[in-house]
Amino acid sequence: MDGGTPGQRLDAAQLGAELGERATLVQFSTAFCQPCRATRRTLSEVAAMVDGVAHIEIDAEAHLTLVRQLDITRTPTVLVLDGAGNVVRRASGQPRTADVVAALGRAI
Repeated sequence: MDGGTPGQRLDAAQLGAELGERATLVQFSTAFCQPCRATRRTLSEVAAMVDGVAHIEIDAEAHLTLVRQLDITRTPTVLVLDGAGNVVRRASGQPRTADVVAALGRAI
C-alpha cells in the first residue's frame, strides 16, 4: 500500500457509517469492478480478525463529491484511517491480505 493523503481526516458523516474504534478500512468501489469484489472479501476478513477495525465500502458513483475531494481516480481504492479518522495509508488496486495487515499496523 502506498502513501496516504497527508492531513486528510474523514468522519462518520462523510462516510455514511461509523468509524472503527482503532482503525477503519475505507473501500471505494463501482458496481462492475471485478477486483472490488475480491477487495471486499479481503478487507472484511481482516476487519473481522482485528478488534476495533471497521470496513466501510463506498459506491464511488454515488459519492462523486467525496471521490473528487479525495482524488480517487480508480477502483478499488482503499484508505486506511486511524482511530481519529486520519488517512494514514492509501492504495489503488486489489490489495493482498498481508499488505492490509501491515498498513493497519501503522494505523493502530
